[in-house]
Amino acid sequence: MKTSWRSASLVVVAASVLMLTTACGQDNPTTPSSAAQNVGATAAAGDYGNSGTGTGTTAGNGYGADGSQSSSSPAAAAPAGKLSVAANPDLGKVLTDGAGLTLYRFDADTANPPKTNCNGDCAKTWPPVPADDATAGEGIDKALLGEVTRSDGSKQLTIGGWPAYRYAKDVNAGDVSGQGVGGKWFALAPNGKKATLADQPGLSTRKDAKLGEIVVDKNGMTVYRFIKDKAWPKSVSNCTGACLEKWPAVAEVKADDTKGVAKKGLMGFTRPDTGTKQMTVNCWPIYTFSGDKAAGDTNGQGVGGTWYAVRPDGKLVGASK
Repeated sequence: MKTSWRSASLVVVAASVLMLTTACGQDNPTTPSSAAQNVGATAAAGDYGNSGTGTGTTAGNGYGADGSQSSSSPAAAAPAGKLSVAANPDLGKVLTDGAGLTLYRFDADTANPPKTNCNGDCAKTWPPVPADDATAGEGIDKALLGEVTRSDGSKQLTIGGWPAYRYAKDVNAGDVSGQGVGGKWFALAPNGKKATLADQPGLSTRKDAKLGEIVVDKNGMTVYRFIKDKAWPKSVSNCTGACLEKWPAVAEVKADDTKGVAKKGLMGFTRPDTGTKQMTVNCWPIYTFSGDKAAGDTNGQGVGGTWYAVRPDGKLVGASK
C-alpha cells in the first residue's frame, strides 16, 4: 500500500501560563528599523563582526595602527620640554608635553618596575617621549619623573613609573584622540594614573551627533545590544566564544554608579559560560565593540544587522517601538 505524504495538521496544546515574578520580565525584543541608522561598518546578517571593521584600524593590534606600517625603527621623537597640566572636560587633569600634546600610558606596560612593551610599529603610532630634557611644570611633582631604558638603548620618560607616549594622530595641542584606543591606551594624569574625572560613573549617557542620546561605559566607549539576546523572562546572552572577543561584555556596575540611565532592570546577571557578572540595561545584556578604538566611536552600530547602540531606556537605537 502506498504511503500518503499529505500529513494531518498538528494540534498544539497550550502550556500553562508562567508566573513571571523576575525583575527582568518584559515584552519581546523590538525589531531594528532600516539600515539607514547604520553609521558604522556592516557584516553578513547574523555575523558578530569578526572580520574587523570601523575606523580603518585592525582590532587585533591593540594600539591603533592600521596594520600596513613597516617594521622599521620610528623617527626620532621631539623633546618633551616642560610638562604641563591641561584641563579636559571629560578627563579632568591631563598631562601634556612642552608643545601641549597629550601624553599617554599603555596598559601592557608596567610601572613597578618600569618596562615598555611598545616597540616596532607600535612605537611609530605611539612615539615614546624622550626623558632627556623633560622638566616638571606647575602642578607636577618632579619626583614622579623618571626614565626607562628601551630595547634600542634610548631613555624614555616615565611618570610615576609608567612609560609616557604621544599619539601620532594627535595633531593639535589638547587633542585626546588616543584616549581608550584598543581599550589599552589612556591619557596620563599628572600623578601617572589614568586621567579620569573622579566622579565619572560606570555607565552614563552622551549625545551623539547621528545616534542621539546613547549609553557609554566609564571610559566613554559606546555600549551595544545584540538582538539575539533575551531579557525575558530572564537575561540571556547569546554572544559567546569568539563573539565575546569582538563584543566584550560590560562588567556589572552598581546602580548608584550610573547617571542618566533608566533604573528599571539596571542590574547584573551571571553568565553561565564564564561565571562572571555582566551588566544589563532594562534587563538586556550590554557590550562594547572591539572595533571602537576611542571614546565616541560608534562603529558597532548596525553590524550584521544584529548589533545596535543602546538608548538610556535600554531600547535599541534605530529600533521600531
